[in-house]
Amino acid sequence: MSYQVLARKWRPRSFREMVGQTHVLKALINALDSQRLHHAYLFTGTRGVGKTTIARIIAKCLNCETGITSTPCGECSVCREIDEGRFVDLIEIDAASRTKVEDTRELLDNVQYAPSRGRFKVYLIDEVHMLSSHSFNALLKTLEEPPPYVKFILATTDPQKLPATILSRCLQFSLKNMTPERVVEHLSHVLSVENVPFEDDALWLLGRAADGSMRDAMSLTDQAIAFGEGQVLAADVRAMLGTLDHGQVFDLLHALIQGDAKALLEAVRHLAEQGPDWNGVLSEILNVFHRVAIAQALPEGVDNGHGDRDRVLALAQAMPAEDVQFYYQMGLIGRRDLPLAPDPRGGFEMVLLRMLAFRPADTGDAPSQPLKPVGISQATVDSAQAVATAAALTPVATPVPEPVAAPEPQVAPPPTPAPAPVVEPRAPVVAEVDLPWNEPAVPVVEQAPAPEPVLETVSEPPALPPMPLPTPDSVVPDAPQWTAASIPEPTAEQVDAALSGMDRDDEPPLDEDYIEPDMDSAAYSYLDELASEHAAEHEPAPEPEPQPAAMPATGLALEWLNMFPKLPVSGMTASIGANCTLISAEGDEWLLHLDPAHSALFNATQQRRLNDALNQYLQRTLKVTIELIKPEQETPAQAAARLRAERQRLAEESIYADPLVQHMIQQFDAAVRDDTIQPVDVVEPQAS
Repeated sequence: MSYQVLARKWRPRSFREMVGQTHVLKALINALDSQRLHHAYLFTGTRGVGKTTIARIIAKCLNCETGITSTPCGECSVCREIDEGRFVDLIEIDAASRTKVEDTRELLDNVQYAPSRGRFKVYLIDEVHMLSSHSFNALLKTLEEPPPYVKFILATTDPQKLPATILSRCLQFSLKNMTPERVVEHLSHVLSVENVPFEDDALWLLGRAADGSMRDAMSLTDQAIAFGEGQVLAADVRAMLGTLDHGQVFDLLHALIQGDAKALLEAVRHLAEQGPDWNGVLSEILNVFHRVAIAQALPEGVDNGHGDRDRVLALAQAMPAEDVQFYYQMGLIGRRDLPLAPDPRGGFEMVLLRMLAFRPADTGDAPSQPLKPVGISQATVDSAQAVATAAALTPVATPVPEPVAAPEPQVAPPPTPAPAPVVEPRAPVVAEVDLPWNEPAVPVVEQAPAPEPVLETVSEPPALPPMPLPTPDSVVPDAPQWTAASIPEPTAEQVDAALSGMDRDDEPPLDEDYIEPDMDSAAYSYLDELASEHAAEHEPAPEPEPQPAAMPATGLALEWLNMFPKLPVSGMTASIGANCTLISAEGDEWLLHLDPAHSALFNATQQRRLNDALNQYLQRTLKVTIELIKPEQETPAQAAARLRAERQRLAEESIYADPLVQHMIQQFDAAVRDDTIQPVDVVEPQAS
């Protein structure tokens, strides 16, 4: 007896023997059981997914001697003849070889005759998309209204080529490709029944090589059995298919994340012995990175199509997410540039060395394995050390006396005669006006040595004799220490004192939208910066007023108002905290409400930094939760805006009440420029 190939020997003979295609089988079984039979069916899908097999099973279901059923007996003469391909009422037509309209007309001439043995005459037209347009036109009328004893079953791998008129007359079923998992499961069952020894890795190689076709998988298995002398081994299948060992790809990736250049180049050398397609190897690496990224986002979403799910999950735990995205993008660019390399292997090695040389720096909150020092020039930079060095080299914003004749606008210094950075800021009292954490830092546009009001006169004033000027609270008296001496460089003690409250290891990145403030300005000056931008454009600065819904702070909100200036925060973290209010403090769990208008700056990192600052200040461990709900009571930012507006109002009243100013307004019709009025703190001059 001649040998029968596995693809024919294991062809399903009933619906229950079918592998996959559940969505198609359910509809067909229900239709057969309920006797709701259509006159034309269209099965689409790639090669080897079961189109012809399902058509033959339908023919048996319709003509079985036991009756029309979804479970044909398989024992009667009709079922046996259909399985053997010699049933007279099952007409199989290869449309690829009978494309002419004459062939179609000959076929249709026989439609009028009743079936010879069965209940129905079944026409199975395979690759129906190969028919000519005239053949389709000839088929239309008969396909729409065939005799009651005729059923048409069409099969095609390219349904896009079928006319819409044909599609509208058929029930269309789209058969899916077989997944590698389903192919491996079926091959394992077949080889176990056939008593053929096999390895699981070999079946995975065959499942991926089949590319969704079960018939191709069975044919490749026949070839592997012959190649391996009765066994299906992974090494033999890999040699037969000429595919890359997937384990070598993981060896490359392990050497890459370990930062071991020697192991990386050694793995490339082993790959070169097989003469692989380097573009294909790089494509395999990108596929692994893609699956690792899926594992990091959704671990249960990783398929086992390559039989390496556990290794992919291990890589997902070992690599930070940003590294995976960086390597994937670099691999894509490497594939694009690979044809330009003088040598394919050299281009592939350069892609890997580029990944190794420019790997991202480690982050404190990302899972990563310790990396070995690279044996080549390493291009990584310790970001935390760079930020700390930049902070140490940045001059501290300590008040410095301004020279008398300054050619360019300078920042207006406070009248304090000597810089004295405060390490411990005072606790603010809400009823007071000048809070130590609310010092304005608005740069002065005018070039005068003191922020005196600028008077605009309508007419040219006459020369006035020198006269002593009064020194009200809003005017800074002349002091002998205002000299044109050079600005001294800050000492190391001043730098340490000014930065003592800051956590350098957790310092936020430098942003152009934020100015690094002094410690005694409560580490946030976003409203002052807004006023400085308007002053630079010679426009009156808008008065920062609290939000309309804000109410005076009481209870926990008042405690937060007094506590926030003492927290060691800065930059965006300070802005987040300044717009929060404390809602509840039950034990070690605190709840803060943040104004949703500032949600663009809020993220998990800012919440963690604010939590760490509270832990450092209170000397205990808290769990801080921040919700995006508009606070009903006053936040530190709103209190700062209100107090600043009050100080500005008092300063303006002091200027307008000044006798000299009133005299100039009355005599010379002068006008006071409100944008040049700034509240200042008056200090007693030191005795010489």
